Amino acid sequence: MARISARRAPDGEPETRRRDALTASSLRQRLESGAPMVAVELRPPRAGLAAAQSLESWIDTYHSVRRLAERDTLVFFTDSAVGQGEEQSLFHLDANLGPSAKRERLVPFLTCKHTLDYCLRFAQRAASQRYPGLVVLGGDRFDAVARCVPHANELRRLIRAKVPGLMLGAWVNPHRDPQQQVDFLLRLEGPADFYLSQIVSHYQLDAVERFLEQAAERGLSLPGIFGVFFYRSARPDSLRELGRYFPVPAAAVAADWAGGIRGEEICARTVRGLRGLGITRVYLSNLGSRATEARLDRILQLVDGAEP
Repeated sequence: MARISARRAPDGEPETRRRDALTASSLRQRLESGAPMVAVELRPPRAGLAAAQSLESWIDTYHSVRRLAERDTLVFFTDSAVGQGEEQSLFHLDANLGPSAKRERLVPFLTCKHTLDYCLRFAQRAASQRYPGLVVLGGDRFDAVARCVPHANELRRLIRAKVPGLMLGAWVNPHRDPQQQVDFLLRLEGPADFYLSQIVSHYQLDAVERFLEQAAERGLSLPGIFGVFFYRSARPDSLRELGRYFPVPAAAVAADWAGGIRGEEICARTVRGLRGLGITRVYLSNLGSRATEARLDRILQLVDGAEP
């Protein structure tokens, strides 16, 4: 496996490690701050697109990533979990964002559904390209792609040993047994620095409350970022497909759309509902790679009670 070259600093500390530590420090400070934070989750273009369509999609993605980062928005960049697609994504980001891109505001995802060698090289490459951390998760089990290790915390431990400068994010699902989910996170506090949650909504705040109560009772100290989904439509087939990945309150979403309440307002209501529970950090999923900033701004205006 290739090693990351590191020029020595005057005091003997490798400059790559010092630089990575400074970058991670800014992310750590942001996560530990009590200030509200609205991050964005972006996905790489689908594999298998025609060449012209793929190029256009990647150009849209680069522009969105750069503009969001320049306005101080934390961006999570997901892993398509099949090997080729996200390997290409990290390569494309490195080649096209340019040296001035604010990578300290970009955090890639990495699932266990690759070879172990690939995962460790991915982490090394992320550190060498100045990304402050990775969100490391197991990956969905409903397809035939195997995991390199049974559980994501095992991969985080291996990455922590190999690339100690990276901050590592875990994953939690408030829709499942809250005691079990908090148990997972308490055992992860060594190899994890923060966690992201599965998608939640204001229709499902009871599940979030149960998780928060259990976390407070058990003394969970990891900072968390809760997922909020942007519904582009209420088509039954789309909602059923989304239900493969997270619990979708399909009837409530469809009723809102039928009453004229669209995706931006649904998203804003969830952010407001989470803030009512004391949750100040969220990430918005499914905003798309085109007109991302405009959609984000409309949602933020609605969160603050202003008309877009």
